[in-house]
This record gives sequence, C-alpha cells and structure tokens, in this order.
Amino acid sequence: MSKQAASADDYESAASSSPSTVAEFEHSDRGFAGKLQHVLHVNPSFVPLTVLVAAIIVFGLLLGSKFFSPFALTLILQQVQIVGIVAAAQSLVILTAGIDLSVGALMVMSSVVMGQFTFRYGLPPTVAVVCGLAVGTALGAVSGWLVSRVKLPPFIVTLGMWQIVLAANFLYSRNETIRSQDITAQAPLLQFFGTQVKVGSATLTVGVIFMLVLVAVLAYALKHTAWGRHVYAVGDDPEAAALSGVNVHRTLMSVYMLSGLICAFAGWALIGRIGSVSPTSGQLANIESITAVVIGGISLFGGRGSILGTLFGALIVGVFTLGLRLMGADAQWTYLLIGVLIIVAVAVDQWIRKVSA
Repeated sequence: MSKQAASADDYESAASSSPSTVAEFEHSDRGFAGKLQHVLHVNPSFVPLTVLVAAIIVFGLLLGSKFFSPFALTLILQQVQIVGIVAAAQSLVILTAGIDLSVGALMVMSSVVMGQFTFRYGLPPTVAVVCGLAVGTALGAVSGWLVSRVKLPPFIVTLGMWQIVLAANFLYSRNETIRSQDITAQAPLLQFFGTQVKVGSATLTVGVIFMLVLVAVLAYALKHTAWGRHVYAVGDDPEAAALSGVNVHRTLMSVYMLSGLICAFAGWALIGRIGSVSPTSGQLANIESITAVVIGGISLFGGRGSILGTLFGALIVGVFTLGLRLMGADAQWTYLLIGVLIIVAVAVDQWIRKVSA
C-alpha cells in the first residue's frame, strides 16, 4: 500500500510540475526561409507585384516625368491588353497542370471568322461576332475533350491544334487582310474594343477595361466559387480530386472552353487594337502569354498561383519594354531581361515547392 501511495504521489507531483508536456505540442521554428516561403505560398502574386513596383520606381527615377506621365502609363496598359487577355486564358489551363500552345491561333482564327462572316457573307456584324466567339469556344472544347476523355497530354494536343488552326486560318482567309478603312465604314462594331475612354487625364480603351474586368471576375471565381476550387484541385492532383467528388472531365472541359471563349474575345480586341483583320497578326501571343503567366507566379506544375499575378506579369513586360525604349536601349535588352525574369520565376517556384515538401 505504501509503494502504491508513493507511486501515486510521484505521478501527481510530476503532472503538477510539468503540465505543459501533456497539453501542448512541440512547435517547429520555421526560420526566415520558412516564413518567406509561407508568405509566397499564401500570396503567389506578391513576387510579381514587388518586381512591378520596383521596375516602375527605377524607370521613374531614371526617366522622370517622361515615364510617369498619364500618356506613358496608359500606353503600357494599351500595349499589354491583348497579351493580358490571352494570358488570362492561358492561366486557367496552366492551373490545371496543362499548357495551351494554341491560344494565339484561336485568337486570330476568331478574328478572321468575325471579319470574313461580315465582309464575305454579308452577315450583320453582331452575328459575325457571335459566330467568332462560338468558333473559339468550340475549338477549346475539342482540346478539352482530347485532354480529359482521350487522356492525351495537353502539350501534344494544343501543339497539334496550333498547327491545324493556323493552317485553317490561312486557307480560309486566303491570306487576305480586311483593311481598317473598310471596317470603319461598314462594320465599326468589329473595332469596338479600340474605342477610347477618357478617365481624367488618361486615355484608356474598351479593350483595357475589358482586360481589367476579366481579371477581376476570374480572380473572384477562382477564389470564392466551387468551380475555382475544383480547378485548383484538378491541377494539384486529379486523382485525389476525383476521389473527393470533383468531376475532373467537366472541370477540364469548362476550363478549355472558357479559355477558347476568352481567346475569341482577344481576337475581337485585336481587331480594335490594330484596326484591321489580318491572318498574320498575333504570331507571338503563345509565347507572350506563357511569359506573363510564368513571371506572374503561376506554377507550371498546376494547382498554385493567382490570375492577378498574371496581370502583374503582363504589366512587367510592358513596363520593361516601354522603359527601355524611352531610354533608347536596344530592343534585345528587353528580351534579355524578360528571359532572366522567366528563369528566376521558375527557380522561385521550384524553391517554394522544395521548402513546402
């Protein structure tokens, strides 16, 4: 009895002297690298925003009012509007761990359909625009079906679609350009996105406003709707997403169809930007959209990133392009700096994934 009493007293004494050992768990210190990684993981657009602000400050100090004028700043927005819209479409696909090499071809094909349906077949411009939007959506649906149902790699599917649509574009248009004067006189609706809007002392276009509204709507949908959570889940791990009840096929189809529709809107905006319908325009849209997405912090492995970061990525390219041009630097410096930013962005993404693991 005395040994049992002594044991009980010893247990009570140990418990009263160190209660924290029972109630608390050990917390590991993240350290600076861990804390920084956590911030970047939770706020994926933080890095491109920092680079954008730094670039604006540097060029502002070097060029003064020449760069900080309302004309120069709004010119950046006008120059990146097409890339920004196409990059928004590209972002959706990359978030699902895919890639779309056909976005530029879809954009141009949609614009050609709008122009040819109006001037070759005599359809009302409104009907022609709707047909162009439908073509972009349908071509996106074909890619989505091949990826989700046939299980073909997105890279191969969209590479093939790029070649097919590009060839169909030239064959259908007969490599003819519809002149700006003809569009202005007969179908000004096709140039709607080029309409200028005065905002104080700045001059924007409908295309710029559409780009900003599009990014805002997609950012809200991706963050606050079930569809957005499904997009991230499919990109992170499609098998786990399917086991948790996500319809992977439907999600991928919606992403590729929406991407095609956005590219078609980009085609409409392209007509407003250049004034004409040209089958040879937008040749670099594929690379430029991927550049904006990568610099914007969206992971090429899918499942992580922000559509807002894509906008920052597009603006970074615009700021560097205009800033170096105003400084009189060779255009090759722009490509050099953008190339460095791409490599750094991918390296940061890999570092975040490594520390997270």
